[in-house]
Amino acid sequence: MIRRVVLTREAQKDIRKVPRHVAAKLAGWIEDVEEKGLEEVRKVPGFHDEPLKGARAGQRSLRLSKGYRAIYRIAAEGTVEFVSVEEVNKHAY
Repeated sequence: MIRRVVLTREAQKDIRKVPRHVAAKLAGWIEDVEEKGLEEVRKVPGFHDEPLKGARAGQRSLRLSKGYRAIYRIAAEGTVEFVSVEEVNKHAY
C-alpha cells in the first residue's frame, strides 16, 4: 500500500503560485494518502483521479479545482513505492 508522497522541486514551486484553496486541497490529498493509502483516496470522487494518455501515459491526474490539477506518477525506489507529484497546472478547458 502506497502511503508516501514526495513533492518534486518543480511541484513545490508550482504550489507557491496557485491560489490558496488549490494548495489546501492538494495538502488534504497528501494527508489522506499518508493516512489511508493511495488506493482508498483514489475512490474519493471529488479528486477525479484518472490515468492520463498519450505523452503522459504512466502518469495520473487529480482535480484540485475546475482549473487546476496535479499530475503525479507512481515510482519504485528499491522496495519502497512512493507517489511523486510532478506538477500543478492550470488546466485549459
